[in-house]
Amino acid sequence: MAIDTGSVDRGRVRGAGVVVTGAGAGIGRALARGLAAAGARVVVNDLDAGAAAAVADEVGGYPVPGDAASEEGVHALITAAREHLGEIDIYCSNAGIAAGAGPDTPDPVWQQAWEVNVLAHVRASRELLPAWLERGRGCLVVTASAAGLLTMLGSATYSVTKHAAESYAEWLAATYGHRGLVVHCICPQGVRTNMLAQSGRAGQVVLQDAAIEPEQVADALLAGLASGEFLILPHPEVRGYYQLRASDTDKWLRGMNRMQQRIEEVERTLQTEAGQTGAGQTGAGQTGAGQTGAGQTGAGQTGARQ
Repeated sequence: MAIDTGSVDRGRVRGAGVVVTGAGAGIGRALARGLAAAGARVVVNDLDAGAAAAVADEVGGYPVPGDAASEEGVHALITAAREHLGEIDIYCSNAGIAAGAGPDTPDPVWQQAWEVNVLAHVRASRELLPAWLERGRGCLVVTASAAGLLTMLGSATYSVTKHAAESYAEWLAATYGHRGLVVHCICPQGVRTNMLAQSGRAGQVVLQDAAIEPEQVADALLAGLASGEFLILPHPEVRGYYQLRASDTDKWLRGMNRMQQRIEEVERTLQTEAGQTGAGQTGAGQTGAGQTGAGQTGAGQTGARQ
């Protein structure tokens, strides 16, 4: 799908020095493509050095592979980007992970989600803000999720950390807006990325029908850069859900609980079908979906990228 740059105020993007983290695939790659097409000079970051190089080559950018979450990794990325770009005008803090399920998720998994989905944004802003505030302008783009405005059934770790990411973006906008900092927070629902593909059939039941292409997320960001809107909602219906959550929280929670029950029903059906198939073919009813299918590694385990 081609990225639409026709409605973008190119004056804000053309020639800008841009960093996109997690840009080797999915939403990050689409952001890099869209911003480059609008005239930005793009630094492409990803843990996968080969993927970062491939995207950089495609968009005429500069690859800086590495960790975009740890303090050392963020510092190294921003230092390298400044050496190449001179100034960083727009920083797209996009890298994120979906890991863990409910309260039984081990502490190390919670910590990993916290590091990548929250502290990456904190550490980037810590590096970038002094120069941005001194010159009176700078733009931070945080890729959160509709889960950060609503919730993601099946993954407490994803929901909680994406709420924190959106909240931190709000705090930055409220605190530094008068000093020239512009903040955008991208909050999509299902996007056709590897995370959605790996979410299992139960997760796909919830998100697949309304899922969009990563390029549509990039289109929404480019439009938001032109309009200055804080919330970037590639799925416009999310605004209504968010309003309902705020205005009638109990009604919203009842609706989400009905969705949870639907997910559990689908998972039971899948497990039953897989058990019957396994028993009929190899006697493997104990190693079918009940062990490795949707109930264990699908929506209940990792959710889907929103």
